[in-house]
Amino acid sequence: MADTAFAANTTPQPLYRRIKDHILSNIHSGVWPAGQRIPSENMFVDEFGISRMTVNRALRELTRDGYLSRLPGVGTFVRETPRQASLIDIMNIADEIAARGGEHSCEVISLRSVTARAELAERFEGSDGMELFHIVAVHAENGVPVQLEERYVNPAVAPEFLAQDFTQTTPTAYLLGTAAVEQLEHVVQAVMPSAPQCRLLKIEEDEPCLAVHRRSWSNRKVAASAALIYPSSRYELRGVFSTNARGMMDSRSGA
Repeated sequence: MADTAFAANTTPQPLYRRIKDHILSNIHSGVWPAGQRIPSENMFVDEFGISRMTVNRALRELTRDGYLSRLPGVGTFVRETPRQASLIDIMNIADEIAARGGEHSCEVISLRSVTARAELAERFEGSDGMELFHIVAVHAENGVPVQLEERYVNPAVAPEFLAQDFTQTTPTAYLLGTAAVEQLEHVVQAVMPSAPQCRLLKIEEDEPCLAVHRRSWSNRKVAASAALIYPSSRYELRGVFSTNARGMMDSRSGA
């Protein structure tokens, strides 16, 4: 039987908006706590006698707004408090997850040596054809993917990189323990992920992501260049900055 409050609502508004209000009411009242799996699209269709397209729009917008997390083939869940990553410090994602009481896991998709062509070699201030190490890995918190990492590493800085077991440590932790970071570059973008990236992160193809492009230097060499992709519904990036008396931002080194 349809929810009484929903059925009694006579306010003229789009049906998808009424579905959103119904879901938000259950979330805010605690009926559906964080982590709760909510009814399927088909269940909403049957219960309220509306089209699946209407339900899908409501769920997509609530996912975009950060209230829900949708796992293809699994279900739709009330989103927990967004995870946060620093924009300044070099944070090891395994440590971030552990600090929140979560369990980190990593699936290594690819780990190999590659030949860098002109554009990539230029990123490393090197020449066309130079050798680099390359890793693609998916980091998960409590089994839910929260970061897709694609990283290139300079063998001159970390010659044993390919020999590491990155299911037991992270590339960030290994590199921080191998070479001191002298300089760091961050570029943050809003991106639409590719179909392969969506499959690895287990997100819908219309979900935007945050991409952090990070380049680090050690011993006056470019040590690594990484692209870190975060689903927007599961992560947020935060920076805390100090300013001087004139309101200018003071520099702070990464740790």
